[in-house]
Parts: sequence; structure tokens; C-alpha cells
Amino acid sequence: LKNNLEPLIPHLFRQMVVGATGLPRTFRGFSKFRAVLNRHFSVKSSWEPVIGLEVHAQITSNTKLFSGASTSYGAPPNSKVSFYDAAFPGSLPKLNRECVHQAVRTGLALGGQINVRSTFDRKHYFYCDLPAGYQITQYYNPIVTGGSLTLNLPSYTKTINLERIHIEQDSGKSMHDQHPQLSYVDLNRAGSALMEIVSTPEISSSEEAGAYLAKLQSMMRYIGTCDGSMEEGSIRCDANVSVRRPGEPFGTRCEIKNVNSIKYLMKAIDYEIKRHISLLEKGETIKMETRGYDAQDNVTIPLRAKETSIDYRYLPEPDLLPLILSQEKIEELKRTLPELPESIKKRLIEKYSITAYSAETLVGEFEAPAYFEEVISHLQTCQSPSTVWNWITKEVYRELNNSNLKIREFPVGPKQLASLLDSIESGIISSRTGKQVFKEMLGGDSRNAQEIIDSKGWAVISDREKISTLCKELVKEFPVQAKKYKTSKKSIDFFMGKIMPKLEGRGDLKIVREELTLLLEAE
Repeated sequence: LKNNLEPLIPHLFRQMVVGATGLPRTFRGFSKFRAVLNRHFSVKSSWEPVIGLEVHAQITSNTKLFSGASTSYGAPPNSKVSFYDAAFPGSLPKLNRECVHQAVRTGLALGGQINVRSTFDRKHYFYCDLPAGYQITQYYNPIVTGGSLTLNLPSYTKTINLERIHIEQDSGKSMHDQHPQLSYVDLNRAGSALMEIVSTPEISSSEEAGAYLAKLQSMMRYIGTCDGSMEEGSIRCDANVSVRRPGEPFGTRCEIKNVNSIKYLMKAIDYEIKRHISLLEKGETIKMETRGYDAQDNVTIPLRAKETSIDYRYLPEPDLLPLILSQEKIEELKRTLPELPESIKKRLIEKYSITAYSAETLVGEFEAPAYFEEVISHLQTCQSPSTVWNWITKEVYRELNNSNLKIREFPVGPKQLASLLDSIESGIISSRTGKQVFKEMLGGDSRNAQEIIDSKGWAVISDREKISTLCKELVKEFPVQAKKYKTSKKSIDFFMGKIMPKLEGRGDLKIVREELTLLLEAE
């Protein structure tokens, strides 16, 4: 028991207390404590989950993989479709060079082997949103093999190896909720370029799967090869899940298709693990099948029997020559890569003396490290990187989540936030008033903090004579409470509570406490 439980303690403790702002959050932490125990201890003692992920990431490109049709999101249905996308007879594919370059850059960022020769193949299956009856992919010779992604989990680090990255075209979109009897098809997405990033089956829990997908999403955003928007379908994930007794061969897997949320991916995997264990412990067998995830009922549902490679009748694409890359072009693309997340994290820790956890929370939000550093560059009075981190990860992140905005769209710029933090640090306003100023900035007031404070009359009242007069009046008004100070120093809080409303909540707390202490000591 000790050997199994001891490595989990740091993780469990962090789950309970990180970001806690009050007792209710702490109580929620106990439910997380129990959930983590169940997932990591009781399950692992008899069954071992085996998970592999196939991530379909839409390549950032203005046009589709084999046609000149636009990839812009949100256009009217079937308004971004070329003859080739609709599989008109006689139309031929023309490979988009930029999509190839983006796939190479992704492979380089993940440490994969870029294959100088790769080929395209036809993957045959019938569905109404696949006009040609086949998908062009890279089954036999992918553009990237190998690579890895290291996960920095709260209590341990784990490296997940990659099997391959290949380029393929997307299908259209079937819509089953537009008509009571008919299904509609939108081919705007058909032919868009995808990277399928396939992990090896080394993921052991839903937490690892969630961390893997989040880190992959963040990395692709940093290098600009995928916008990472799961809401718009730019990233979709298939999870292959099985369980086995430790040391035994792999069990029968089921594939959960097209999950477009990290939270739902984790829930779907947890459900599927429990379903497999329940069936196996009853002596039943697992059917190899493709399943979907129903978020409303938190269950996976069977869709169809799982296909094998034979079912897809792969054959070389006759209309496309092998893709040949020169080593010079690979090196050129490598030089275009920006600073990668792991490097940014290391630099933030060394330069600003913040913790690894703090750096991780910044790096996990695309563009947050740049925002953080720009705020620091504008500071004059406040010289605390941890204060900047606190404001960004609490106040800024909260507003980003509530408004569904990216940092580049955030109404409070780095210079404006820096002016606010300087005003708090220098004692011009309190932290409480600082949040009121922040609210004004969020509402569209583009002035710096000092201008807002002056126009609203929110500056801290530090007139010692005025504060002393009010303190004398209060001590005189409440003599009984004043006498209690001799036996209980805490009675000063009574007077603090009385005087602050008279100062409109803007009194300098240090001066108020000093004046009250002098008067009460003299009583």
C-alpha cells in the first residue's frame, strides 16, 4: 500500500490546494483525492489501461490539400467547394506545397524522422460526405516517422513516443439535426489538409491522454501549423482503449471516434476503461468496434464493427507522384521554427525565478508567455514576476474563459495592466480597488490606471490628519470596545471595520492601523 500510494501524494495534494480560494474548493479537492485514488490505485492493482491516440489536426493553410478552394471557417454550406472536392469526373489533385511544409515543421518540432520520400494512397470507404468514395492518405510511406512528446504531470514526467505523422484529406460534414427525416451534407471541409499524428499505445490513464492532447495542441499553436481550435473542429481525436492484466499481451481495443474536447476525451476514456473491466470481470469478451461518446449521458455507444486495413482496400494513388523532399529544404524549414514551449518554459524559470508549475501554466496558454514578458517590460514600481503571474493566471485567464477570447483579442494590453500593477504596488490604490480599475479597463476604457483612478476619485486616502480625526471620533463613540483592547488586541478589528466605510473603503490600512493603535494604547 505504501509503495503504491506514496508517489501519488504530491499529485493528490496539488489537486486539492492549487488555486483554492476557499473552503468549498477544498472540499471539492477531497472528491478529486478519491477519484485519483480510484483511478491510479484500485484500477492499477489488477488492470492496466492501454491507450493510443490518433489526433487529426487541420493544417493551417489558406487553401485545401489538393485544390484551390478556401479553407475559411464559417462560410455558408457548400460555398467553398471545387470540382475536385466534389469528385467531379476528370478533376485531378494538385498538391499544396504549404501543407507539406507545415507537416514537416510539425515533425521537426516533435523530433521525428522526416522521410525524404513519401507516397500517397487511396483509403476506400463509403459515406455520404466522402464524394469520391475514397480518401487520399499516406498509409504505406508517411512523411514523418517517430518523434515523441514529454508530459510534465504534477507528480511525474513521462515521454510518449509517436508512431507516425501522415498527411491526408478531410471528409465533408454530415448534419443529422437539420431535418426530421433527412441528413444534410456540407462539403466546405472536404479536401482540407489534415495531419494525423499517431501515438504508440503507451498512455496509461485519462490524465495522461488529456495532458498529451493539451501539449500537442499548444505546440502546434506555437509553431503555427494548426490553430488548435477544438470548437471549430481543427483538432479531433480518436482514442484506442483496451485493458490488460499487468505483464499480459494487449487486450481487445475499441476506438472512440471524433472527440473534440479534452474534457470529453478524458471522460470517454474513463468510461471505456470501466466498461472493459466490468465486462472482463464478468467473464465476457470485448468486441472490437468503433464507438462514439455521448457527452450528455457520459457513456460511449457502439457505432460499427472496427474495420481493419484490409477493409479499406489501400492502393497507391495513381494521380500523384511520390513526394520527394531535399535535405536542404528540410534544413530550411527547421530554421523557420520559433522557440518551442519547453525552451520557453526553461527560459521563464531561469530569467524570472518563477516555479516550474508557474511556467507550465503560462506556456500552456498560447501567447501568454509573450504577454507576461511584455507586462514585465513596462513595469516601473512593481518588480515582482510572481505578482504578474498571479494576475494573468487568475484575472486574465478568468476573463479569457468567460469571453472565449484569445490573448491577442484581450481588451487590456500589457502596458495597461503594468500601469495597474504599479499603482497597486506603490500604494496609490488597494488590491480591491485595483479590481475595480481592471473592470473599467475590461469595459473598454483604454486609459492607463492612474488616469482612471484620478477620474473616479479612487486613490487611497493617506491624509494622516483626516484619518486620525475619524479614529478619535470612533474611540469616543465606542468606549466599551476601546477598553477591551487592553485585554484583547483583536478588538482593533472592530474599529477597522467601522472606519473603512467612512473612508469609502479607500483608507490606507497601514496608517489607519497605526493611528488606531496609538489611540487605543493611550486609553
